[in-house]
Amino acid sequence: MLKRLIDIAFSLMGLVIVFPLFVVIAVFIKLDSKGSVFFRGVRVGKSRRLFKIYKFRTMVTDAERLGGPSTSADDFRLTKIGRLIRKYNFDELPQFINVLKGEMSIVGPRPEVQHYVNMFTEEEKVILTVNPGITDWASLWNPDEGKILAGSKDPEKVYMEKIRPEKLRLQLEYVRNHSLGIDFEIMLKTLRTHLLEPLVSRLHK
Repeated sequence: MLKRLIDIAFSLMGLVIVFPLFVVIAVFIKLDSKGSVFFRGVRVGKSRRLFKIYKFRTMVTDAERLGGPSTSADDFRLTKIGRLIRKYNFDELPQFINVLKGEMSIVGPRPEVQHYVNMFTEEEKVILTVNPGITDWASLWNPDEGKILAGSKDPEKVYMEKIRPEKLRLQLEYVRNHSLGIDFEIMLKTLRTHLLEPLVSRLHK
């Protein structure tokens, strides 16, 4: 119950703070390419409930039909503004809406498409006993998945071999040991990784 209250408070605060940025990003997306501002892909949530995730659209229309579920930083389906949005993880910001609706939490295993959930072992199915989140240990371990996949002729194979095993291990670690204290630790480290460190880096250039 307390975690849910924290999710509501932080998602509301996040939406208010980033609203001006939302407007700017939405305008650039519409000017850059045809299609909607948001991408509403289907994800698997707690207890296998399906929900539509909110993300800023970074790809051309019908991108899912043109390629696989793994996206590299140099994926041909990315739009010009989409590459920039992904570089700074701005595409994830609308997920505060999913948190507010109760479909996600601020902290929790990243939600997967059905394709990857179908591969879960019996042990890994425990990941579906908690709400998926915007950030977790796996997100901190690999903040830029697309960069690792860039240049690969088979991004899906690289994802399955180099990213997914460690990602699942860290998600299992979170589910087995999560607490409010750990959630706050992950949130603080996420702010440092995605906001403070890039800001300091740019100031030093």
